[in-house]
Amino acid sequence: MIRIYCKNTDSTVEFTEGKTLIECLSLFDFDRPLPILAAKVNNVVQGLKFRVFNNLDVEFLDYSSYSGRNVYCRSLCFLLSKAVHDLFPGAKLTMRRPISKGFYCEISGMTPVSPEDIEKIRTRMRDIVALNLPFRRFEIHVEDAIDLFRSLGAEDKVKLLETCGQIYISYYTLDGTPDYYYDALVPSSGYLDVWGLEPYRDGMLLRVPDRHTPTELAPLFDQPKTFDVFAESMRWNNIMGLRNVGDVNEACAEGRASELIQVAEALQEKKIVSIAEEIDRRYHNDGVRVVLITGPSSSGKSVFCKRLSVQLKACGLRPISFSTDDYFVNRADTPKLPDGSYDFDNFDTVDHAYLEKDVMKLLSGREVEVPEYNFVTGMREHNGKRLRLDEGNILLIEGIHALNPKLLPKVEREKLFKIFISTLTSISLDDHNSIPTSDNRLLRRIVRDYNNGSFTAEQTISNWPNVRRAEVKWIYPYQEEADVLFNSTYLIEFAVLRAHAERILATVRHNRPEYSEANRLLKFLSYFTPVSDRQVPATSLLRGFINGDK
Repeated sequence: MIRIYCKNTDSTVEFTEGKTLIECLSLFDFDRPLPILAAKVNNVVQGLKFRVFNNLDVEFLDYSSYSGRNVYCRSLCFLLSKAVHDLFPGAKLTMRRPISKGFYCEISGMTPVSPEDIEKIRTRMRDIVALNLPFRRFEIHVEDAIDLFRSLGAEDKVKLLETCGQIYISYYTLDGTPDYYYDALVPSSGYLDVWGLEPYRDGMLLRVPDRHTPTELAPLFDQPKTFDVFAESMRWNNIMGLRNVGDVNEACAEGRASELIQVAEALQEKKIVSIAEEIDRRYHNDGVRVVLITGPSSSGKSVFCKRLSVQLKACGLRPISFSTDDYFVNRADTPKLPDGSYDFDNFDTVDHAYLEKDVMKLLSGREVEVPEYNFVTGMREHNGKRLRLDEGNILLIEGIHALNPKLLPKVEREKLFKIFISTLTSISLDDHNSIPTSDNRLLRRIVRDYNNGSFTAEQTISNWPNVRRAEVKWIYPYQEEADVLFNSTYLIEFAVLRAHAERILATVRHNRPEYSEANRLLKFLSYFTPVSDRQVPATSLLRGFINGDK
């Protein structure tokens, strides 16, 4: 007999060894408003068909958890792939990226995908769900997996598996159709009862349940500017012949890592130059005087601001700048979360009335003494930093609330130029495994926080859900209102971050709740061929994270 401690019930039950988690679940009585999708076994996410042979801790997961959502959405992708495979043999489905609270998908040779074809796919998906077909998992030698996917013409998976350095891998089948997914799936297609499939641009949008109300679809809203920035990145990827991680790994093995870094930096600099030139044009033609720069955590706002300042100077302007952080209220006045901790991401953390008052003075030609926030004492200080907007000066304001319309309501819109720094990861593991953009930023933040001594990996991972919730509330609603979006990621970034992140993630203890996320990230990073950061320029946006700069 073996003993299983269930965190959901805070109780321990004995089982005969070899039982699946589904069988174990039936003997634990707890409130289940949503279906159980997977479980954390000793803080590692496993599918419900996982068999138990040792004493262990289990926490059952539904869609309300981040890991549960990942399992559900990953399974949905296989459901869509299976339907396309059945209806259009030989056609290649590509999951491009998460967007508009769903997954944007394209089908080779079908551009655009017709509404009639989408209805056929939708009907086939419903049929597969109704049949409740099992997702079957197989573990085989990686060479055998390569032969299998090569026979299916899945070269994206072949390249990934050839370059990942693993000995054995697991793949899944649905009604005899094989596919590769790098983590757990739900037990069967019948679990996938909430989803949508809509025409979107030239492809389709696979819609997923709302994270707050999983019985309903997440609301659909268009993101044309975000999509265009992503499409621009994809065009450059295609020009360079790099669509998936396998392509990047292959290029690195051929000694092209330095070239990829240089090209990525050149493309970013070219974009920054074009933004500076547009600001210069609007300064002289439209009266722009204030540039607002925002983006989610670890998107690279501070370094971008510095690089933009250089290019504005090259245009003949004289930028001056400050951060909204300098206008934080004193810590004692900071809004609090329901648990009593400080809500540092709240809009009212910024003394926006004071900030707007200073900006209005600057726009009228008066001099102001800009405060500087002391993060050690939690107090706003005046240390003699004086600014004035003279002829040729332009003001840059950087911060997570910079695009919030409540920040500067008295400033005319034509005097403002809004920039949103995004992290749109255009590379994917393979055609069916896209990379969440939040993973990019989380890894950046883990490395930076650890290197500058701010937080351990455990602390950064623990706080990340709070960061994400704040971004959804305070930052992303204003993304599409920006005059320009800038993508701060580049193709080879994960390969460079791997060498830094692996040793840091390894410090997360197995008995900590954060180990589950650390383990997932380590597994994800293992697919990338590591690349030294020695070729990354000192001015790179990435350098600000791997050097631990704030």
